Amino acid sequence: MDVMAEVGAAVEQGRAGEAAEARRRLTQLWHDPAAQADPFRRCALAHYAADLEEDVLDEIRWDLRALDAADAIPPDHGTPVDVAAMYPSLHLNLGDAYLRARDLPSAVHHLERARAAVGALPDDGYGRMIRGGIDGLAERVADEHARQGRRW
Repeated sequence: MDVMAEVGAAVEQGRAGEAAEARRRLTQLWHDPAAQADPFRRCALAHYAADLEEDVLDEIRWDLRALDAADAIPPDHGTPVDVAAMYPSLHLNLGDAYLRARDLPSAVHHLERARAAVGALPDDGYGRMIRGGIDGLAERVADEHARQGRRW
């Protein structure tokens, strides 16, 4: 089985409006030994699964799985992308989800980690998109601090 092809098919299914079925497929795929055997595949699968979740706590669980899997990718893995460039997005997603879950300290923690990793991003459309997302999250975190009457 081509795990990444299956992940891609489930993601497309979710984008086509069949999110529940896509979530079911990705959850089933998560338990497949072929997916579990490779931390890069686990990271990609969990990263996409998080995007399909309706409940923010489920999204956080998947995002944490993605981060754990990224941490397990050995330097000599030979991934199709630079693993270091994945961290800003992983932390951005976690920061955003924690902010929506009203866990401001965790949101700030992941925002800071995203900022610390931003140098690994390429200077292209993807890099600009993630940098813009980090800037947007920083604004939302600052707004939440202000709303709570605290300085950040």
